[in-house]
Amino acid sequence: MNWESRLYLTAHPVAYPLLRAAARGGPCVRVPGVGVVVNDASLARGVLMDGDAFRKDGPGSPGELWTPVLGPSVLLNMEGDAHLALRRRLAGLFTPSYSAELSARVLAGPLDRLARRLTRGAAVDLVDASRVMAAAVIGEVIGLETRTEDAYRDLFEQGERIVSMVSLRTRGLSRSQVARARAVLDPLGDIAARSYAAGDEKTVMGRMRALGLSVDEARGAAGAFFLTGTETVATLLPRLVALLADSGQLARVAAGPDALLTRAVDEAMRVATPTPVMLRSVHRRTRVGGVEVRPGDRVLIATHNCCRAHGPFDPDRPHPPELRRLWFGAGPHFCIGYPLAMAEIRLMARAVLSAAPLTITRRKAARHVLIPTYEVLAVRSQAAPLPAAARLGSEDGRPERGAA
Repeated sequence: MNWESRLYLTAHPVAYPLLRAAARGGPCVRVPGVGVVVNDASLARGVLMDGDAFRKDGPGSPGELWTPVLGPSVLLNMEGDAHLALRRRLAGLFTPSYSAELSARVLAGPLDRLARRLTRGAAVDLVDASRVMAAAVIGEVIGLETRTEDAYRDLFEQGERIVSMVSLRTRGLSRSQVARARAVLDPLGDIAARSYAAGDEKTVMGRMRALGLSVDEARGAAGAFFLTGTETVATLLPRLVALLADSGQLARVAAGPDALLTRAVDEAMRVATPTPVMLRSVHRRTRVGGVEVRPGDRVLIATHNCCRAHGPFDPDRPHPPELRRLWFGAGPHFCIGYPLAMAEIRLMARAVLSAAPLTITRRKAARHVLIPTYEVLAVRSQAAPLPAAARLGSEDGRPERGAA
């Protein structure tokens, strides 16, 4: 069994085999107790592009899951004119240039410290390091004033506790789960509101105010960014490095141009599929790949099945148009934070790969997580001298934590 399959089976020992079994049913199949499962990228893109028939705000949709936690107006749970209006106001928020500047500014120190640790021969846990750095960026987005690694770890763990309430089969959160999520998100919303009130247009919340968003919309957006903007980035870096190492591509990508790294990141995203499934509620009668769907039906887009159909990890194989960045959505619901996520991942990946050749010294799959990932993935630079403790045989083998 390869490590990617092991990650999925460890995270979802029951649901993942069922998800893969659904793929054998064809491009689109009705599964009792689950809904209509879409396994084909072309059909999936068609569903995502049709906001009239397939909505995010009906029964069994993301709206049913997150509205009690985040409120009614956070893009994740909106459709129609209201969604388009909010989307237009947010369009200028995470431009590629602003995302690159923000990521470079926030991550400059952590990346320098990470590179120095690799250079001196330390075994570094990329899971912990990427969590710290992803949380640092989201902390900047929200307006968090505390800037220690322990604070960033705590911030990430708070988000992880909320997201871990959701499984591939979850249709809604219980009252107690909503209360636990609000206990985390409400204080972060207060921080975002203070940043919004300050009105500094160098900050994300200040820019939201300048773009005409209300304070409640800014609070909701901050919560949505927090829940969706940390785990995607934090889980991808260790899996990217592992995929490159396991496929024998690490040295080549490390020495190659930025264009090759970008292709490798996109391909790692396809294989890792940070959004394994997407949910929609059927609003009007129609057909999906020969399967009739009716109002109230739940459509589960098996993004992972769509991506797995393209084959094993291969940065040189182009993605067909229907598959292109499907894991970030499509059409009016394409992830607004995509430029920021990519800016972070490219910076983090380049810093790690600059220490190549790398050896994976330890790895372990994580349990009880929504997005499959490693609990630990430790790497050491082969170009660096072994630390004195290791040369003397006294090192315990545990990797260093964090980005410092």
